[in-house]
Amino acid sequence: MDITDSEYREIVVPVSVFGTLRRVLAKEAGTLPTIQALHSAGYSAGAAAVAGFPAAPGEHVSDLREDEFWTRLSAFFSKRGWGTLNHSTEHRAVGLLHSDDWVESADDEPSEEGSCSFSAGFLSGLLSSVAGGPVAVLEVSCRSRGDARCSFAFGSESAVHELYGQLLEGGDLEGALRAL
Repeated sequence: MDITDSEYREIVVPVSVFGTLRRVLAKEAGTLPTIQALHSAGYSAGAAAVAGFPAAPGEHVSDLREDEFWTRLSAFFSKRGWGTLNHSTEHRAVGLLHSDDWVESADDEPSEEGSCSFSAGFLSGLLSSVAGGPVAVLEVSCRSRGDARCSFAFGSESAVHELYGQLLEGGDLEGALRAL
């Protein structure tokens, strides 16, 4: 079979593509439209990427034990050069994914908004596809913003929206999770 006939294909691009896209889009459209565009593009890519998620023949990713799923998810991203993700459950309605080496934040330019909008969308698309329903993802810390690591909160749209509201009111992540 010719590679162009494959249903799912991946390509490799330099890490600098994220910073370049973010800067050019922000210059042309502004900050919020840039975040929305990158998140939307990431969502579509993540939903498609579930086809490349590692599973044994006859195995469906949604049938994996929880610990095995998170291990494979981290390996999935690590193998592709994104970085290592670690899963934690700080709250019954919201899970967290953390990375000390997430590639989208590798840009040299600091950003008050964070820089992992594509990644948040990608994670949302992939997790939604696996779950068979919407999984919202929110970037809650970012190395490009000066945080120690990149972290993504995920859960139902209502739980993540409520968490976002708590964070907008100036609370820290731990306090916002307690307030949920």
